[in-house]
Amino acid sequence: MSESSGLRRHLSRRDLIVYGLLFIGPLAPVGVFGVLDARTNGAVALVYVLATLAMAFTAWSYAQMSRVVPRAGSVFAYASQGLAPAAGFLAGWMAMLDYLLIPSVAYLFTGIALHALVPSVPAWIFTVVAFIATTALNRAGVALAARVGSVVLAVELAVFVLFVVAAAMTLTTSGPARPWLSPLTGVGTFTLAPIVGAVSIAVLSFLGFDAIASFAEESAGDPTHVGVAILACLGIAGVLFVVQAWIGALISPLSPADLAAHPEQQGAAFYQVARTAIGPWMANVLALTKAVGPAFAAMSAQAAAARLLYGMARDGRLPSALARVSERRGVPESALTTVALLTLVVSAWAARREDGLDVLVSIVDLGALSAFLLLHASVIGFFVVKSRERSTLAHIIVPLAGIGTTVWVVFETSTLAKVVAGVWLLAGLATQLLRPARSA
Repeated sequence: MSESSGLRRHLSRRDLIVYGLLFIGPLAPVGVFGVLDARTNGAVALVYVLATLAMAFTAWSYAQMSRVVPRAGSVFAYASQGLAPAAGFLAGWMAMLDYLLIPSVAYLFTGIALHALVPSVPAWIFTVVAFIATTALNRAGVALAARVGSVVLAVELAVFVLFVVAAAMTLTTSGPARPWLSPLTGVGTFTLAPIVGAVSIAVLSFLGFDAIASFAEESAGDPTHVGVAILACLGIAGVLFVVQAWIGALISPLSPADLAAHPEQQGAAFYQVARTAIGPWMANVLALTKAVGPAFAAMSAQAAAARLLYGMARDGRLPSALARVSERRGVPESALTTVALLTLVVSAWAARREDGLDVLVSIVDLGALSAFLLLHASVIGFFVVKSRERSTLAHIIVPLAGIGTTVWVVFETSTLAKVVAGVWLLAGLATQLLRPARSA
């Protein structure tokens, strides 16, 4: 399929994992540590253990479908094959809320964060510079973008190791501020209900690993490489997140009760922990890394979004112009340009609103979760209904568990996100009726 489409098989399994980890961000828990610590009375590491297990259902379903439908459209292609073309269109349509908007979220976050570090430079300048640099990398070709992404990821992992080593020195010299097992058991009385509620927040830290499936037609290995990369990406991220949460809780001078009493401190809690327990330099390094990292998460998201539009256009579900591939660079150039322009417009809109970042994040989350629901249904449809190859555990129990988990997380999302997602879904249904599928 890739031969006729023009996409080139440049990516190794390591490259696929790099794209996934860049999208997620190895330091993702930094931003929500305070919220989770306050809600769970200190059992923040347990939350990430459970969140990793919850997302494993989705990773497994992606691995199953990417093996039998190794196409660039990802969840659009899976639902088209496993359910019906109309379901595939809706899966891709809902995934657009995730893939098309998350680059805007990441660029906006980079601009805001770098402006906080260098107040003399307006946030929009940082946003535009990040946008131009990463868009140029995507247009230059997937191989170059993957190499640059590998360097950025290595820097982020080096900062993670630096934090762990510095925190270990603090624990060795001063001992833990909380009991050693408290990141799993909490401080004081253990209560399950708030932990279960907090998992719905923690799972959002993992959004992005699924983008690996978008590069199926550019993988240099056999079709199983994509599934292996997805599962490996989730496993690596889970370990990184649990370790960060555990160590952060152990050295935290802030009690969960204090954070709960002062919600305004929760967003910057991890930086305060690093500043107090290790030193201001550590807080600054973390802040700089969390400022630059999202720009390259946006690069991965932008590339994945372009592959989604390309796959849908190639199958006649979006204008055919979006299926155009650059002969010289082997990238879906028209789709990339479209995604880039939408990203720039949405970023500018969000930057003018005080709640712009929060609104985008909530919409992105629900878009991804809606696509996950159709992904799990696709596994059941493909293997149980349409194929003789089936396993009760792999193709029925795991997808059903994934559907249950996803519905629960959707229930926990904001009302605004549900309203926007509902309107977007209605728009998709209208588009489906007005633009019937091309015959295969």
